Amino acid sequence: MLGTGEAGRPDHSPPEGYEEELGNWPRCGSQDKGRIEWSHAERAQRRRQGQDQHCTRCPADGTKCSVSLQLVYPSDFRLTDKEKSSICYLSFPDSHSGCLGDTQFSFRIRQCGGQKSPWHAEDQHYNSGAPVSLQREPAHYFGYVYFRQVKDSSMKRGYFQKSLVLVSRLPFVRLFQALLSLIAPEYFDKLAPCLEAVCSEIDQWPAPVPGQTLNLPVMGVVLQVHVPSRVDRPEHSPPKQCSHENLLPAPVVLTSIHELDLFRCFQPVLTHVQTLWELMLLGEPLVVLAPSPAMSSEMVLALISCLQPLKFCCDYRPYFTIHDSEFKEFTTRTQAPPNVVLGVTNPFFIKTLQHWPHILRVGEPKMSGDLPKQVKLKKPSRLKTLDTKPGLYTAYSAHLHRDKALLKRLLKGLQKKRPWDTQTALLRRHLLELTQSFIIPLEHYMASLMPLQKSITPWKTPPQIRPFRQDDFLRSLEHAGPQLTCILKGDWLGLYRRFFKSPHFDGWYRQRHKEMAQKLEALHLEAICEANIETWMKDKSEVEVVDLVLKLREKLVQAQGHQLPVKETTLERAQLYIETVVGSLPKDLQAVLCPP
Repeated sequence: MLGTGEAGRPDHSPPEGYEEELGNWPRCGSQDKGRIEWSHAERAQRRRQGQDQHCTRCPADGTKCSVSLQLVYPSDFRLTDKEKSSICYLSFPDSHSGCLGDTQFSFRIRQCGGQKSPWHAEDQHYNSGAPVSLQREPAHYFGYVYFRQVKDSSMKRGYFQKSLVLVSRLPFVRLFQALLSLIAPEYFDKLAPCLEAVCSEIDQWPAPVPGQTLNLPVMGVVLQVHVPSRVDRPEHSPPKQCSHENLLPAPVVLTSIHELDLFRCFQPVLTHVQTLWELMLLGEPLVVLAPSPAMSSEMVLALISCLQPLKFCCDYRPYFTIHDSEFKEFTTRTQAPPNVVLGVTNPFFIKTLQHWPHILRVGEPKMSGDLPKQVKLKKPSRLKTLDTKPGLYTAYSAHLHRDKALLKRLLKGLQKKRPWDTQTALLRRHLLELTQSFIIPLEHYMASLMPLQKSITPWKTPPQIRPFRQDDFLRSLEHAGPQLTCILKGDWLGLYRRFFKSPHFDGWYRQRHKEMAQKLEALHLEAICEANIETWMKDKSEVEVVDLVLKLREKLVQAQGHQLPVKETTLERAQLYIETVVGSLPKDLQAVLCPP
């Protein structure tokens, strides 16, 4: 967790008295490079290595313009200088935001040096059961910020300013915001002792397992959360919370571990939701300029959630500043803008990113009758000054017609004072069905490329998956296109053609091809296990028999690493086959294949 300093607010240079406290969530025992995560296995490994967690305190200079870390939980929570700098600046609103009181927001930064070991095995176990949108990040950190700014005459610049930041590779925004809302107020009063006690409690939390409901005690409160599974139906509510335990105090039940209030986030852009959905689907570069980090980060997270259950394969930064280490990379004019969704609050970005094709500027929510005032669609050429009015500045023309019925239902809900969670459910279902209608034809065509099961024989290499031919797919849309499940009219063919050039098609295709290849391997293993291996061995040379042993062992390793979808009985039979085959070989070969 990060606590950020006193006195002035970060402007275009570090503020006077700027302090940063970084505490790693002790409950997230595996903490390399500033991670806050649940990981019993890694925690135990570190303790075996004598790396027990404890608090260190580094005093921050409150009179000089500097950025420093004050607290680290646990002590092995290490960051590079670049990561420290990024986290420090991103944990404060910039000077244009005017955030008084308490506010929460989030950011996302790139890990220096890419993916870090030793997380791979544990990630694989969790990710195999988690929805793609909730899998652990292999090369990025999320930062969840609780910022306080209040007038204080004892401070040099007249304000008390401090942030507590929780860092994780898990995108559990609702859970971590709820956790910070409990911890931060106490921390601002009691400082280090408070964090030490909290981290001790969090250290006892159970590991997150997809599909399970967890009770997480902290500071006299029990947070009850359901960790979604990839087999959950996304349009349904999470399973009923556990009630069989006599928990005292009664748990605070979070309805979602990650979902935002979509309707509130999209209030000013409801008339352009489908255009924004298309921009997200195509992986287009987009800047979101908002009045505060809270609005910026929520809008960006809401936008990338539009594609669920499709994985968002592009980069995104819920809150981004000119101090970020990727600032030059994202603002250069020597190459096309990267496929990134940037959330910013500094109007300076309007000039710096003027060459980006899509800029969404939102203001403070204002009501216009019953409907929140909507931003207008404007040409990028009108984006010239720092005081540019709210609007979606883009030359993009949507391929699909606007769903006027949806807007009427949402407006009617406002007029009838319908609860916002109901409005959010309506909007989320619309976006889910839109994404599913787009993806289902792709899934059906991809499934047709899979070899027939009857073509898989035990003693031959499995047949190859046929190549994806875009023209064949587009021809199939005439009788098996999105019109079967979606009433929206428009240029679906044009949308698919642009989708083929996007990072999301590449990400989707690679993942589906990988899953199909694993399925082929699993079917091949089952075919071998159902065959009569003793009959096969009668006329085979020792080289062929040894080759079979090595291939079976390779498949077993893949299956035990959750990479092959096979039954436990198949694995047991495969192990028995290996023992049978090895037992038929000469003693010297047995010694090589099964060393003592």
